Amino acid sequence: MSRIAILGCGAWGTALALSLHRRGGHKITLWAHTPELAHEILAAKENSQFLPGFPLPDGIIITGDGAAISDAQIVVSVIPSEFLRPTLLRVRSHLRIGQFIVSATKGLEDQTLYRMTEVLSAALEPVGLLVSIGALSGPSFAQEVAMGQPTAVTVAFSDPQVASLIRQEFSSEFLRLYTSTDVVGVELGGALKNVIAIAAGVAVGTGLGHNSIAALITRGIAEITRLAVACGARRETLAGLSGIGDLVLTCTGSLSRNRTVGLALGEGRKLPEALAALGGKVAEGVHTTHVALGLAREHSIEMPITAQMELIFNKGKDPREAIRDLMLRPGRDEH
Repeated sequence: MSRIAILGCGAWGTALALSLHRRGGHKITLWAHTPELAHEILAAKENSQFLPGFPLPDGIIITGDGAAISDAQIVVSVIPSEFLRPTLLRVRSHLRIGQFIVSATKGLEDQTLYRMTEVLSAALEPVGLLVSIGALSGPSFAQEVAMGQPTAVTVAFSDPQVASLIRQEFSSEFLRLYTSTDVVGVELGGALKNVIAIAAGVAVGTGLGHNSIAALITRGIAEITRLAVACGARRETLAGLSGIGDLVLTCTGSLSRNRTVGLALGEGRKLPEALAALGGKVAEGVHTTHVALGLAREHSIEMPITAQMELIFNKGKDPREAIRDLMLRPGRDEH
């Protein structure tokens, strides 16, 4: 029996716990950032705030005690990007050499411009914690994973044997994993698509149709791929589950938080109001936009859709004007 600890009890962390429990053969621990939150979930027997309507079986251990992490063979990090580093500083004394860490957060760190696996390494290596760190990403709404709807994602480790081990431990008739050694591509595909999903929501909110959304998705994957490849990713990774697959889902699915935020902006609401309507859930794309443009400047990469989203967020630009400016950019060859 494998022992798996999930750091972070938001919707995605809770859904992964349910999926792994449904698979069987594991001891699952779901770690909450405070004992109070753990107690609240235990009392309700479900995650009422982030994933209501899905009872949590007794076989899933829910705790706010960091010591529960020490027992795990596999640690899955689902901490939102802006809280990952401080959380790691809190719990790293409970981590140990020999564990496998799977990052399932789709975001980037401000200031450093780090991917989540880089944040994990930067926080753990100085204290001598040399562990295998990889990433899991792909088209996966938490609610559908919790329901047991068939879902396919990619897990990436630099060591293909570790990726195969995680695939074996996580795969079931409900969750299919494909392996990769392209950690950079898998992480950047998952993080950057959130920005394009907000743009797709903006387009819908302003009343634009299917033609417009198709154009945004297609040109969105083009600019994501440009940046990812410049950062060391393989182009084919962005054509897979963690790239175009996740992008299509997040740009078109009504369960997408990022698309929902864009929709509100397109309808004329301000960003604070749009974010408040999520009820404490995180739309990583808002935070990622600024970081993505920092990476783009570092690598001299053009990201016109992402740039327009930042103008909407930080300069109050009218979404209709942003769409118009994208359409009036100078003509160019598609490739």
